[in-house]
Amino acid sequence: MSPPKVAIIGAGPAGSTLARLLIRASIPVTIFEGESSMSVRAQGGTLDLHTGTGLKALKEAGLFEEYAQYARYDGEAINLADKNLVSLIKVGGTTQASSRGRPEIDRARLRQILVDSLPEGTIRWHCRLRSVDANTLSLHFDHGVETGFDLLIGADGAWSKVRPILTDVEPYFVGLGGYDLFIHDAEKSHPDLFKLVNRGSLFVFSDGKGLNAQQRGDGTIIVYASGHRDEDWRKTCGYDLHNASEVKKAIREEFKDWAEPLVKLTQVADESDFTARSLYILPPGHRWKHRAKVTLIGDAAHLMTPHAGEGVNVAMEDALNLAQAIIRSVEIEDAVDALDKEISAFEDEMMTRATRVQNHSFANTKDMYFTPGAPHTVIDNWVRRAMAQQLGWVVELVLPLWIVGIIRRGFSWWYRVD
Repeated sequence: MSPPKVAIIGAGPAGSTLARLLIRASIPVTIFEGESSMSVRAQGGTLDLHTGTGLKALKEAGLFEEYAQYARYDGEAINLADKNLVSLIKVGGTTQASSRGRPEIDRARLRQILVDSLPEGTIRWHCRLRSVDANTLSLHFDHGVETGFDLLIGADGAWSKVRPILTDVEPYFVGLGGYDLFIHDAEKSHPDLFKLVNRGSLFVFSDGKGLNAQQRGDGTIIVYASGHRDEDWRKTCGYDLHNASEVKKAIREEFKDWAEPLVKLTQVADESDFTARSLYILPPGHRWKHRAKVTLIGDAAHLMTPHAGEGVNVAMEDALNLAQAIIRSVEIEDAVDALDKEISAFEDEMMTRATRVQNHSFANTKDMYFTPGAPHTVIDNWVRRAMAQQLGWVVELVLPLWIVGIIRRGFSWWYRVD
């Protein structure tokens, strides 16, 4: 069959990866992106792409070499601790030669690599989708209506405008909220905190709260302070969410019995650069009834908690698998319904795969935020799930926790910080 005309909603990592893969196969693609440019807002922190998912997609897209120029192996340093800074896992950064296979890259840099790889005009910026006609699949934007596409793909994130034509299910609040905070040029401005984060990631949990910090390639430390919240907490918190001094005062009170270096991470942050957030997910395992000519990928399909570090990896694997499905359909000359069958099979595969990761991530969330005594009482469960993710899910069934504890301590010793 002739190549389908594809519309992708959203120019994030999932949508841009998909577009890159399809364009390399000479399949016409248009991305509609609501933002006016990449620089209109902060693009988030840092992430590690994994060999069989995100990195595999980049290799298939012909972008691995460019990615490798910006991969930060020292960013593999991890310190997982309790509120008193007692470390349960603490490993140093690496080099390309000694890497544990998960170097970090800034989200903004990854997105820039993907966007820059697309021909000019592929992304139509400042095209905010308002709705999709459920009967005709016409796309209603602020600027007008777009029609004539053979396949519509929603890669438009948590609050997708494409999802409602496939399912009535919406994201639900998981009971957590807090702030993103930023410490710019930390090595010079706060060398003690720079040393604490160690160019990598600091994950601290206790008392149903989390205080996590990651260093970006530009030297900025991003701090995530979170805890239990009601869904309407932004309205009922009793202070001005846009007033930095009031926000910092509230955070200090919330974390008042935590180690002072941890509290300091929140108190020295830039007062002009902070964001309040609430955590939502889609129900793990949710599926929709297949519909011809439309599908979802990434957060639009399976929004999950961030506590397994897998969201972007799963989204990029979605893009790779969907691209391969579309390309296969084009290669079937006489099958009029080839595209529909390929998309349906892709959706089944995606949801089976994503459900495992959703459950893993949500289990981590429940362990660290909703289990008494965390992180000490749950750390080996957390490690066993991480091992199962890499080595196969049967690990979670057959490996006793006491052995996991030995492995965890040995891992920390072997990769210890000098």
